[in-house]
Amino acid sequence: MLTQGEDVEVHALKERGWSITAIANHLGRDRKTIRAYLNGDRVSGVRARSAPDPLEPFVPYLAQRLADDPHVWASALFDEVTRLGYPLSYPSFARQVRVAGLRPHCEACAGVKGRDTVEILHPPGEEIQWDWFERRRTPWGATLYVLLGTLAHSSRVRAVICESMDQAHLIDAMDRVMRKLGGTTRDWRVDRLATVIVPGTRDVQPSFAPVAKHYGAIVEPCPPRRGNRKGVVESSVRFVSGRWWRTMTELDPESAQRSLDRFCETVGDARSRRIAEVRTTVGELADAEVLATLPAPYPASIEVERVVTANATIHYRGNRYSVPPGLSATTLSVHQRLGSSVLEVRSPSGALLCTHRLAHDGAGMVVRDPRHSAALERVVLSQFTTKRPCDRKAHVGVSDAALSHAARLLGDEGRGVNVDLEHYARLAAS
Repeated sequence: MLTQGEDVEVHALKERGWSITAIANHLGRDRKTIRAYLNGDRVSGVRARSAPDPLEPFVPYLAQRLADDPHVWASALFDEVTRLGYPLSYPSFARQVRVAGLRPHCEACAGVKGRDTVEILHPPGEEIQWDWFERRRTPWGATLYVLLGTLAHSSRVRAVICESMDQAHLIDAMDRVMRKLGGTTRDWRVDRLATVIVPGTRDVQPSFAPVAKHYGAIVEPCPPRRGNRKGVVESSVRFVSGRWWRTMTELDPESAQRSLDRFCETVGDARSRRIAEVRTTVGELADAEVLATLPAPYPASIEVERVVTANATIHYRGNRYSVPPGLSATTLSVHQRLGSSVLEVRSPSGALLCTHRLAHDGAGMVVRDPRHSAALERVVLSQFTTKRPCDRKAHVGVSDAALSHAARLLGDEGRGVNVDLEHYARLAAS
């Protein structure tokens, strides 16, 4: 095999009138090799195969199969050609099919791969892109749902951990994310979420339309199967999942939320960017964006279920709230209206049991109603006694009543034998 330099020299010497023999003697190569390169039979940098290509006999069959079904699995084709006599392993077969380019291009499935692309301009303060990511294996056992909001211009991302992806939790999470970002934008770019977009259409859900009007935003759904249209938040999902989630060490959702906030504000905002050949950071770009002022939170209602613990409290967003005593291990429903400072606790039948003033999320406070504390104290004290503790080291024999019960259970067969010597003496005297 000739190198690129030798190939160039061979063609240059041929142009000068050198014979093939003279060129071969000059380079120390075989004349047949020089002639093959001059005739174009061999290409510089590509070694000629010493053995025939094992895939070559099967190429017509594979080309026809892939023309009939461009999405047939390579493993299925391997099973077929193996029965036809293909001698190598599956990795070799898959590599040869890929190198030969036998599988035709499918535009519907390829996305942007293999096509021309262009950057989508996002003016400052114009668009927030939204998306969920979900993880089932968490240190606290429950499924993790994280809503990410990303400013399309600067790539600043903020995220909120939720315990559900229903519409009420979505609205609450969007409001919390926007307050972390410092405002809202003119457009909200969303995937085709069933809680936001009517499935199969571009129409906004009637139940979500008042939310968009409340915040003054225009909802823009992505075109079907064009996830790259919201590539900013897609990149944020990969970034947060790979850099934060895979290394997160917290053991409860509240601590994880604090860790996520620190990560987004430090590592996330410190990412470098280049705008018009000027190096900057995500945080500096985001600080220069002008966002619209947020109104009060949209008054959606969140409802979750909680199990009462032994100390007559329920857990909600990093705090504990008291309930009337006597409900231990009972499942109650907790209601919170966004924008309100009141938390309602209801029984399984829907009856209102108590209300509390909301504490700050993740504060670790125990909020007790004084009436609940007094009632719980009475219950706890009523379970105590003033009697002297029992003597657990004293010897207590088996009572006659217990022995009589044992005798009835044993019957004649198991009854013990009592020997009375005086009785024998009277019998002998008579």
